[in-house]
Amino acid sequence: MMNPDSTEVQSQPLIRLSSLRGWLLFCWFIASFGVVFFAQNLQQVVAGWPLAYWFAAQGSVLVFIVIVAMFAWFANRHEGVSHAPDPGYTRYVNRIHKRFALFVVVFLLFLLILTLAEQSGLRKIWVGAIFLFATVFFYALVGIYGRTSTATEYYVAGRRIPAMYNGMAVAADWMSAASFISMAGGLYLQGFSGSGAQPGGLVYILGWTGGFCLVALLVAPHLRRMNLYTVPDFFGVRYGGRWPRIIAAWAAVLCSFTYVVAQIYGVGLITSRLTGVQFEIGILLGLGGVLVCSFLGGMRAVTWTQVTQYVVLILAFLIPVSWLAYKQLGNPLAPLVYGQQLSKITNLERKLIDDEKEQDVIYLYAKKSTDFALKLSNVAEAHELERKNLRAEISQLTEAHAEESVIVQARRELAALPRDEDAARERWTKAMVENMERAQPLAGMPLHTRPFAGDSEGSKNDQQLFNTSRLNFLALMFCLMIGTAGLPHLLTRFFTTRDVSEARNSVTWSLFFIALLYLAAPALAVLVKFEIMGHLVGQRFDDLPVWIAQWAKVDPSLISVSDINGDHILQFAELKLGADIVMLATPEIAGLPYVVSGLVAAGGLAAALSTADGLLLTIGNALAHDLFYKGESTKSSAVRRVMLSKFALLLVALLAAYVAAQRPADILYLVSASFSLAGAAFVPVMVIGIFWPRATRQGAVAGMLSGLFVTIYYMVVNAPAVRTFLDLRGSGLWFDIEPVSAGVFGVSAGVMATLFVSLLTPTSQSTPHSIKSPD
Repeated sequence: MMNPDSTEVQSQPLIRLSSLRGWLLFCWFIASFGVVFFAQNLQQVVAGWPLAYWFAAQGSVLVFIVIVAMFAWFANRHEGVSHAPDPGYTRYVNRIHKRFALFVVVFLLFLLILTLAEQSGLRKIWVGAIFLFATVFFYALVGIYGRTSTATEYYVAGRRIPAMYNGMAVAADWMSAASFISMAGGLYLQGFSGSGAQPGGLVYILGWTGGFCLVALLVAPHLRRMNLYTVPDFFGVRYGGRWPRIIAAWAAVLCSFTYVVAQIYGVGLITSRLTGVQFEIGILLGLGGVLVCSFLGGMRAVTWTQVTQYVVLILAFLIPVSWLAYKQLGNPLAPLVYGQQLSKITNLERKLIDDEKEQDVIYLYAKKSTDFALKLSNVAEAHELERKNLRAEISQLTEAHAEESVIVQARRELAALPRDEDAARERWTKAMVENMERAQPLAGMPLHTRPFAGDSEGSKNDQQLFNTSRLNFLALMFCLMIGTAGLPHLLTRFFTTRDVSEARNSVTWSLFFIALLYLAAPALAVLVKFEIMGHLVGQRFDDLPVWIAQWAKVDPSLISVSDINGDHILQFAELKLGADIVMLATPEIAGLPYVVSGLVAAGGLAAALSTADGLLLTIGNALAHDLFYKGESTKSSAVRRVMLSKFALLLVALLAAYVAAQRPADILYLVSASFSLAGAAFVPVMVIGIFWPRATRQGAVAGMLSGLFVTIYYMVVNAPAVRTFLDLRGSGLWFDIEPVSAGVFGVSAGVMATLFVSLLTPTSQSTPHSIKSPD
């Protein structure tokens, strides 16, 4: 079994858990699961902040950074790491510093020039188009400049990326469309923990930052020590044989493909808004920028593209939130001051709940839901009656010589009727559910700072809802953390550093750069919610800002308003926002120049493109390097292997674009599902293989297959369409855990299967192969 650029891997344990690692993992557990479990008891207000909210939104993230940094410092010092002076590497790093500084200056000048051009009369459509094509063109230039066919450069960027810049690349790779576009919107809609039993809110902040503690303490340094090219390489090297590598490769394809579909959906959404083209055309335009970088230059080009994309996306996120904070509170440091708005939002929520007009709107939505329920009681009769009534109305309008526009509208309503009973049942069921959801106080949104639904000291039903809500929050947080430690496109980034110590430092830099956005996202959600509740609600429909209609044209699911009570005044319950709109529309909500809207869209595009680059590269490498060549390589086959990776990447990109064009689900759900898949498929077998020499090949195969099977089964069997098709009655949930957190059961199954089967099989099967480098 051959693998390029690798040293001999011995059969003894790679490393034993140290007491430091154990104590740091204990601190990680307390700062995450401990704080969440007792959140209901941590409602004391300190300096304007509810204690539980502050810990979940900020305090725990800061603890995670300290844990990762402390481990890197102590571990590197313990190993006595000291790099010998290397004039060549020093010149290389200095050259990178100069180029990076030049890029930042040029980009800021570009923003200034566009701002002046807009003030001089440049049309908005041109501002958006210039942002799109200038940024994508620059990314393409980096891809062309970084083109390579050398295996080490294509797969791991030559293993010479400095820790700080690799941290930026990891942050850009990590902060996908879900982080940039959807997370602030999810926090706006879901508050602390989500609505009902459905988890959300701050679980994404905790899960997506806390997972880096597991990456730093348990995974990244050990994989970097093995000088691998891909994550499936680890399974082939550690366990030997072909099946561990094959299963790991297909698992990498599965979870990465699910993830990349969400990114390409985000690309289409942003590109269509920037240029005004159709959503599907927007997907193809953005995909071109992805392919130029990853196709030509592999990890080498993708790394430096991601560094530049990080600058774009972090400026795009921080500028609007800083402006909103300054506008509302007189201080641009949003993460430090937005706590002042939490108490104001609490008061606005109470006012809206008690408002008579809001209650009238809620009643009307409940009535509409009831009307749809009556139609569903006899679909055939209701469908025919509705068709007959519309035809009669058109006849009456025609005979009365009504205005042509009225007649045309009636004909459109007739044409829009469901074509048959099945279509009517599907549409009316969806409408009934949507209207019932909106027939709730605050349009079904939870109180922003309330930790969980229900009441731990209320009625039996309230207590059950509270326990279910908290359990689902903990389950999803677990899946996001474990998935972080198993996502192949993330772990591969740490193969690009010089050595193990640089890999540890790189994890620290990564979490620091990620935290800059993740600490600002809850602030943005709070500031936008205050802006909407305090200023937008109560306006006349004729005076509503133009951006509402513009975004509704892009996708009606992003935003919609309806004057259901006919008073021509916008009530909070009459406004429906999707999670993906909150960040993208923030500059318009804040009244900023359109150039900032273009910057935000470019930032969202950078986030989606950077992650899509890494994911497509992972899929292409898994198909070519791990499945076709099975990790075996010689110098003569290296070029062919790289070319096969490129063509596999191209085919997967086109397939993902087609799936994304069908708009299969919201971004956050797709991304969360991929975390469950990655956590169940990789982490149990990987961590056990690193720290337990008794783990065997058969145990690894059993662990990966059982983890994947249980996770996929739980997701599929609980999908509404599947349950309807199979006529499954009742709830298919285990312990009331939502299917997005299926990784809880998959990880448990993987751990048990790996341990049990390994104990039943001979240890000789687990002896890894000796590998040499052909480079």
